[in-house]
Amino acid sequence: MNTDERRILVVASFGHFMSHFNMMVFPALVLPLTTYYHLDFSQVIRLSFLMYLFYGISALPWGLATDKFGAKRLLMTFFLGSGICALLAAFFMGTSLGLGLFMTGIGVFSGIYHPAGIGLISRGIRQIGKGMGINGMAGNLGFAFAPLITGFINWKWGPKAAYLFLGIFNLLGCALIYFLEITEPEKKVEEKKSGKDGLLKAFIILCVAMILGGITFRGLTVTLPSLFELRNPELLKALAGAVSFLKSYNVSASILTSLVFVIGIFGLYLGGYMADHMDLRWGYIIFNGLAFFGALGMAYFTDIPLIAVSIFYAFFLTGLQPIENTLVARYTPDRLRHSGYGVKFVLKFGVGALAVQLVGWIKAAWSIQAVFIMMAIVSLLVVGTIIVLIVVTRPMKAHS
Repeated sequence: MNTDERRILVVASFGHFMSHFNMMVFPALVLPLTTYYHLDFSQVIRLSFLMYLFYGISALPWGLATDKFGAKRLLMTFFLGSGICALLAAFFMGTSLGLGLFMTGIGVFSGIYHPAGIGLISRGIRQIGKGMGINGMAGNLGFAFAPLITGFINWKWGPKAAYLFLGIFNLLGCALIYFLEITEPEKKVEEKKSGKDGLLKAFIILCVAMILGGITFRGLTVTLPSLFELRNPELLKALAGAVSFLKSYNVSASILTSLVFVIGIFGLYLGGYMADHMDLRWGYIIFNGLAFFGALGMAYFTDIPLIAVSIFYAFFLTGLQPIENTLVARYTPDRLRHSGYGVKFVLKFGVGALAVQLVGWIKAAWSIQAVFIMMAIVSLLVVGTIIVLIVVTRPMKAHS
């Protein structure tokens, strides 16, 4: 990569880290907040619904704004807005309403990142698959470190301190953008006019797959810390006896969640490599098919086997992201690239936010085991949708 590409990747990767870090602070605090507010699990988890909803549905207007004003300005807005909202969430945490309100603000501003940052990589880096893979690894580190850091801060100082830290951490991104100059690529004027109908049809089918994938993705991220705390009794007991600061089951569950997403980084590397070296459609179906078996295993295993199958599931569920993002670049024109990613993340995170309500309802009606049976069924539906994509786009090449 040249200097401009490296700068783009550094800024976009820190943004990706923070975007997912912002969304993973709350899941690590769900069970502590049940005690803090004297509410049950389903009531607390619903506090995050609007945050996850606006994280997704704001992506399209943010994508349109990025196509008009540029990625650099929008990324600065992302860091500044998220940081201020996180600080306000800490100051107004006395009531669940105050926390829910400013968490919603975090979701709105964090929604900027994907259409702005991912779109910038697709336009400014020549090896798109490699860029998406490295960027995806940074996002996974956000998933990994958020529960770990949040669990530790909560154990030492409580949930308010966790949101104070989050606010300061986001504001560091403003300094990064200010001091590190990035050059946005000029938009391509000439575009091929043939095959537009085929591209549109392919993009619509891909959108269906991304809606379904958003349910499984959000379902995993919002439940994993609590799942480990509820279904790993023997393992957590053993850890508590071995290490003093792990007497808090919440801290132990947060560390295990971090472990899952750290190992999932290698899935992103593999996905980025496959995006540059094989038919994107077949890579997409392979990763989603293997994710089905991971979700099914998570419904039935406990303790160490549960950790192992969770790693397997997260490896393929997160690892497919570079392939999916490169498919979006393949099926959208350059001049509307940020808007194309806006559509993707409205569907994946906005509609996927319904998983928060769905998880709460299924957990209350049946069990957390039933949640992962549902997610396995949804993964099968994703596979079926990709088969339709392969059939419809058979005459078209689907390499990056």
